[in-house]
Amino acid sequence: MISKWRWIIVQFSRKLWVRALLFAVLAVITALAAIFLKHLIPDDLSTKIGADAVDNILNILASSMLAVTTFSLSVMVAAYTAATSSVSPRATRLLMEDTTTQNVLGTFVGSFLFSLVGITALSTGVYGNEGRVILFVVTLGVIALIVATVLLWIEHLSHLGRVGETSDRVEQATLKAVQQRIQYPWLGGAPLTDAQQIPSDALPLYAEKIGYIQHIDVAAISHWAEKAEARVYITSLPGAFVHPKRMLARVVGTHELDQEKLQSAFSIANERSFDQDPRFGLSVLSEIASRALSPAVNDPGTAIEIIGRGLRILCHWKEPNTGDSECIIEYPQVLVPPLKLEEFFDDFFTPIARDGVNMLEVQIRLQKALDALAQLGEPFYRIARDHAQQTLQRTNAVMEFDGDKQVLQELVDDLTHQSGHQP
Repeated sequence: MISKWRWIIVQFSRKLWVRALLFAVLAVITALAAIFLKHLIPDDLSTKIGADAVDNILNILASSMLAVTTFSLSVMVAAYTAATSSVSPRATRLLMEDTTTQNVLGTFVGSFLFSLVGITALSTGVYGNEGRVILFVVTLGVIALIVATVLLWIEHLSHLGRVGETSDRVEQATLKAVQQRIQYPWLGGAPLTDAQQIPSDALPLYAEKIGYIQHIDVAAISHWAEKAEARVYITSLPGAFVHPKRMLARVVGTHELDQEKLQSAFSIANERSFDQDPRFGLSVLSEIASRALSPAVNDPGTAIEIIGRGLRILCHWKEPNTGDSECIIEYPQVLVPPLKLEEFFDDFFTPIARDGVNMLEVQIRLQKALDALAQLGEPFYRIARDHAQQTLQRTNAVMEFDGDKQVLQELVDDLTHQSGHQP
């Protein structure tokens, strides 16, 4: 698991302005490099290759790149707005972290600044004929880069902000978090399988802020625990909403807690994060389906698609086992509770079953997805069976047509009858 500072750097690198700034700095350095490299160019080469035309080219680039950047920003904002209203505000964050969009805008801004610096330097005469040659060659390269970027941008805009594209991003982010949690089921620490393991005399560590835990630096906690010869029992996982009266952890083996150091290992913010919190991704997918099932949207096809995405994610889940060599334990001094499969099902299936209770096609797909998960064996079978029966009870309370009820009843019976085949 990554440390807090590495995690902060990763979050920082996802900001749009950071990548644009890097491109802009690179453009300025490139434009000024011609001043220091001009002695490498023969005196008469500028007239042979038409380097005198670089002034006009840079003027065209400066004016056009400013317009293209402004247009791209407006399109990007429109895509974010569309995703917020038609998909989910929680999914918009993934669009804002899209590397293609950031690279495109960074290229446009960098090209604009490159042109400005080049025009300014040319007006002062610091380039000379030799420097013009270098600037001319670099400008041709910038033009080629702009053409390739514009073509990429046109293709990217065709699906930016659409429901399917945004849902795919949420699915990929959630699947990545699930796979990471399979590898580090206890965030790199040791398993805390039961709260009864925590000694009654353990000292409590409370949160100093109100918000959601986004990241836990288990390595920093373990480093402190080793020095203090203590054991730390984590009680609040990433995604938990904490406040000054909720415990983050409990500590055994010391009479003094370094409150500031231990609290700083818990990154708390106003919103949940996809990175260490796979439940959040499933909740966002469920939210997309619920929005599609609302009377204002009435799009059961999207809900059915989301059920398939959730099924793909849950099929990757593997219950942690202390004897599994794939489960990495790096910090035995820190004990962390595992995620529960029941919580995954509750986060994903319950809202869809509730909001699509009167739509037969959605209920059929929901029951088939539960049936597919039940065939994975325990504990999937038990949890899927319970959710299938709960969903059937919801629909029986709302649906009036007996034929629809019979169809769903048969699906639930088929799932229940798998009990003889379970290991």
